[in-house]
Amino acid sequence: MGRAYLSLGSNIAPAQHLRSAIAALRDRFGDVRVSPVYRTPAIGFDGDDFLNAAAALESDLDPFALNDWLHALEDAHGRDRSGPRFGPRPLDIDLVFYDDLTLDGPGHLRIPRDELKHAFVLKPLADLAPDYVHPRIGRSLATMWAASGLGIGPVVDLASTSA
Repeated sequence: MGRAYLSLGSNIAPAQHLRSAIAALRDRFGDVRVSPVYRTPAIGFDGDDFLNAAAALESDLDPFALNDWLHALEDAHGRDRSGPRFGPRPLDIDLVFYDDLTLDGPGHLRIPRDELKHAFVLKPLADLAPDYVHPRIGRSLATMWAASGLGIGPVVDLASTSA
């Protein structure tokens, strides 16, 4: 079993897609811890705001199989990979950490993910696992967030929002 930390985001019917993705993760992996959900502006393109969160789970899948499973979940939510890399999406799930593993795999699989430079990835992960130590940098997520100087949008109650 491996401990996986995920970054989740959506800006197309985001509350619906995040709720559905979290339910699917729980159906497959059981106990899944989820961070607060933040509303954040789109980065890299003009588009609707995203809802972003992080999740932690124990996986019986290796990182490659887990990444494939997550891509299938994105695809089941209507993810279109034929467009630009940065654009609107119903669901985006990235495998950010897997235990203390570091690897560069096929496609865009890189653990840890470079997107930790963005508040929408770092802050939810720091909320969820503040004491987790980044295997390449050697600093905890809480320390990284405190030193980042980044800001983030408001917390959103996923259960009561339709946006």
